[in-house]
Parts: sequence; structure tokens; C-alpha cells
Amino acid sequence: MSRAREDRQPWAKGTGMGSWPGQQVRPATEIVVAELPLPHIVELPARGVGADLIGRAGALLVDIAIDVSPTGYRTTARPGAVVRRARGFLDEDVDAFEEEWERGGHRGSGRAVKVQAPGPVTLAAQLELPNGHRAITDPGAVRDLSASLAEGLSQHRAALSRRLDVPVLVQIDEPSLPAALDGRLAGTSMFSPVHPVDAQTATALLDQCADAVGGELLVHCCAADPPWELLRGADIRGIAVDAGYLTDAQALDGLASVLDTGKAVVLGVIPAEAPTTPISSDVLATRTAALADKLGFGRAVLRDRVGISAGCGLAGAGLEWARKATELTRKVSDLVDADPDAL
Repeated sequence: MSRAREDRQPWAKGTGMGSWPGQQVRPATEIVVAELPLPHIVELPARGVGADLIGRAGALLVDIAIDVSPTGYRTTARPGAVVRRARGFLDEDVDAFEEEWERGGHRGSGRAVKVQAPGPVTLAAQLELPNGHRAITDPGAVRDLSASLAEGLSQHRAALSRRLDVPVLVQIDEPSLPAALDGRLAGTSMFSPVHPVDAQTATALLDQCADAVGGELLVHCCAADPPWELLRGADIRGIAVDAGYLTDAQALDGLASVLDTGKAVVLGVIPAEAPTTPISSDVLATRTAALADKLGFGRAVLRDRVGISAGCGLAGAGLEWARKATELTRKVSDLVDADPDAL
């Protein structure tokens, strides 16, 4: 396990983005707790309705319920079967984690734990209103959803911290953020376009979530075009991006600008799906060091403000690769932590 450093940010560790293949929570939790320096509550979207990214929000939202429609999830007047399923899955996942945490003797250890949820922009983009339109088309609905999500995240984080007696960090997933900002979300018809979300509004929504969870908020955006300026200016602690997309000067400059603010970055350097040829932790660690060199930072930044993860969630991987990717995350994190200048 990586050695502790008083001067490193809590996000500068090996972690996972959250999702996992299959439907068995206890074996997945055992691997995550054993391997990852920053373990997380697993998400198993293969279980179906209520277990995917937006479905999990159904277990977290306060005073707002969701149901299913022919085209996805939509808000509804009162909680029903979908909300009960979502809450049941979350309770099962947390119970499994607590049992594994106790078994490993981690209670009160100070070792942080991570939870994940959809971010406010992605939630509003993917959740429908009763009239079938995306919630993001209604400013009032967006405000209500964001406030509900922020309150739910705050309660979930506090409850989990009490149960495990350790710090709990929060990651919000914003895969729809670039499309929402650029006006690329499809409407119900060509006559009902989804207008772009104002960057200032999106920033305020992220800041609201960050304030609710006490500032320790990571925004995960695994899209090819993260909104670097927005992420740089938001009052968040760090970002998570897929290193596979950092291939041109614009992307490298964007990432460097975020690091310049003092924020942490979780780099997705482990393939989210099994590569066609085997890859070692030494090679991945060397690539990570080379990326730091391209950014123009000293390699100490890798140890103090850069975490390691898979490029995105592992739900689309096979179980064998999910285990291997998690092991590689820990090994690369350990190599970076030990001596980044030697890579």
C-alpha cells in the first residue's frame, strides 16, 4: 500500500472511477478495498434499473423521486419501485463495504473512502421531466435537482463517514458536461432544441455540490473535450480525466492550467478495457512520468497532486480485466509514490 505523506492531497492516490462489471457486490468490494489506496463504494450497473449512474441518483435525491419511461428516467410525484430499488442497491453496496472495512481493521484508520454520484449537469441532462423534455431545458427544474442532489450527497457522505469512522471524499461524474455547454444535447424533436448551458450556471451548480460536501469534491469528466476553463475556475478540489485523450497541445495546456491552480488531478492511465497486448505497471508509470514532463511540472507533482485510475469506469470490462486494472492502478500508484524522478 502507498505510504502516507502529510503534504499530499487526499486525491493523489490510486483509485477507481466507481463502476464494476457483473452483479456480485461482495467480491468486487473485496478487491477494491484490498487493492486501492483510495477505495470506493462500487457501482454495478449490470443489475439494471436503479443501479446505473442516473439510477443511483434515485437513492440520493431529497424530496425528488424518479421513475422509468420508454426513453430513460424521469421525475415523478412520489417514490415508487425505482426509488426502492435504487435505495436497496445502495444499502447493499454500503453494507458490503462496511463488512469488508471491518474485516480489514480499517475503522478509524484515517484511510479515506470515496463515493460517486452523477453531477448536477449530467443529472439534469439525462433525467426527463414528466412532459418528456430533458430537465436541463427548465432552469427551475435544474435548480431544484441540483439543490436536492447537493443535500443528498451531504447526507450520504456524513452517514458513511460515521459508519466507517474515516474521511469520505465525493466524486461527481459529468460525462454530459461538454455536450451541455456546447448545445449538443438532442431535444425531443427538431422543434424543441436543447439550448447550451451557460458556463457560469454550470460552475455555480458544481460549486453548490462542493459546498455541500465540505469542499472535497472531484469532478470526473472522461469525455474527449473536458471544459478546462470551467474546471479551472470551479470551487472544486480536483478533476479526473482520461489520459488517453491528452494527445495534443490544447489538451495538455488545459490540464496544466488546472494544475496551476493547485487542484489535484486523477489521471486515467489504466485502460478501461483489456488491451490487445499485455501492458506492465512499469510501462504505465513511465508514461505517466513522461506526461508530467510534457506539462512542464516537476515530477514531484505526480506524488503530491496526481492520482492514478482507469480511464473510466470498469463496467464495460470483463471481470478478469477489472481485477487486473485495479491491481495495475495500485502498482502504478506505488511506483509514482516511491520515487517519481526514477521513472
